[in-house]
Amino acid sequence: MPERKKPYPTLLAFLVDRFPKITEMIWLERITSGKVLSEDGTPVSLTTAYTPNQRLFYFREVAEEPVIPFEEQILYHSKHLIVACKPHFLPVTPSGPYVSETLINRLKRSTGNLFLSPINRIDRETAGLVLISANKESRGLYQQMFMSGMVHKTYQAVVEFSGQTCETEWFVENRIERGEPWFRMQTCKGKINARSKIFLLKAKGSRALLKLAPLTGKKHQLRIHLSSLGLPIVNDRCYPTLQAKTVDDYNRPLQLLSKKIEFRDPISGVAMSFVSKRDLVL
Repeated sequence: MPERKKPYPTLLAFLVDRFPKITEMIWLERITSGKVLSEDGTPVSLTTAYTPNQRLFYFREVAEEPVIPFEEQILYHSKHLIVACKPHFLPVTPSGPYVSETLINRLKRSTGNLFLSPINRIDRETAGLVLISANKESRGLYQQMFMSGMVHKTYQAVVEFSGQTCETEWFVENRIERGEPWFRMQTCKGKINARSKIFLLKAKGSRALLKLAPLTGKKHQLRIHLSSLGLPIVNDRCYPTLQAKTVDDYNRPLQLLSKKIEFRDPISGVAMSFVSKRDLVL
């Protein structure tokens, strides 16, 4: 709520003025049903005073939200940090038709902590480990770990594999930038900003199980790097060729898993290592 001259507006009048495409009746229903929250997480009412420089929270709703029939797991929960393992198809944060059916909002409901915030993110189609900040005061310390490259991540992937190579290790580095359409990435000329180490674990028939160690964290980095090697991830609908959008087939998840995360806790100084209980199999 910005600074304003007195007399201050009511919260209802402020919201209607701030969001002119949403009717007064809709905001009235949202407030009276407890969907608009103050900064401490408590619902506001029609009589709550307008307070400059304080924040209001409203979580976007969608008319028909798909239900993801898979559960997340909490592997670690402290005052400062949650380590969760999310299933395939579940987004980390709200986007598109997903609001309630997201990892962050599921965890807010199960823990009662409305101030959870993701420290790292993985694609909706990818399963595996995600770090969640549970404390606003220490959030920056964990975010800085990722920005400084102090977090070591290991992935698994099942890929299409012809078996016509004797290589068992690969190192890929290039530049990745936003492509077309907006949700795809592409390689291009310029300063290198994406590096990955890739190891063959097992081959069987026309597929192989790989261990992936990204040294940087560009969006879709592993998917692009594997595709560039002629090793596309099984059930990848974006790379190397964008396929037509269809309803999710829960029997055909993207075969990519965030398997392990290692770092030194910035508060305790203790070396931390977490491994997903999920596995990909050939």
